[in-house]
Amino acid sequence: MSGSRPDQAALSAETDLSRTDDTRRVIETMVDGLNDHRIDDIGDFFSTGFRWMGNFGCGTKNGLAEFQDNWQRPFQAAFSDKVCIDEARLFMGEFAAAFGRQEAVHSGVFMGIEPTGTKVEIRYMDFWKVVDGRIVDNWVMVDFPHVLAQLGVDVFNGEGWEAFDRGEGQPPTPSDSASSDSASSDSASSADNSNSSTPTSSTPTSSTRNSSNEQGDE
Repeated sequence: MSGSRPDQAALSAETDLSRTDDTRRVIETMVDGLNDHRIDDIGDFFSTGFRWMGNFGCGTKNGLAEFQDNWQRPFQAAFSDKVCIDEARLFMGEFAAAFGRQEAVHSGVFMGIEPTGTKVEIRYMDFWKVVDGRIVDNWVMVDFPHVLAQLGVDVFNGEGWEAFDRGEGQPPTPSDSASSDSASSDSASSADNSNSSTPTSSTPTSSTRNSSNEQGDE
């Protein structure tokens, strides 16, 4: 079965490959700046109006000030001794990407959890767009569920699909869903047929009323 074929990679379709080295320089020095725990002067690497677009739980920061106030400061308040380690980086024109981990100590309140002193691993993926020597867009995925699991909180309440990897439970398949939909449809159809065959009360006919009246007179 053939699927849909939407346009792909529209944002990077006209990237200028001659900018690759400039992008590499910005990203490499920016990560060093993060490992130096810089906040107030982090604008050396980010434009004033840049967008930081995170996954659910992380939020979206519009502009440098929101990034500093609503991400950097809360993050560094929750986690100390933080070091960022990119495990792989790719550069293409104005765009760069990386994935890796941060190693840190849970030393402040995080998602309502009081500090535990636990050393945690914070996994992430980053995609950046660099224009004129500064980052203008940053798409981010941070694995907060994994962080919370290290702090004893299962946000999936035992329903995470890691259970399938451990051999616990049977992974559902599309055919299971189709069978379930068919059963639901059959059940609904049966209910409709049952309702349609059930006699309904009707207004008594004149002959019935007359008969009742006669019995009442007797």
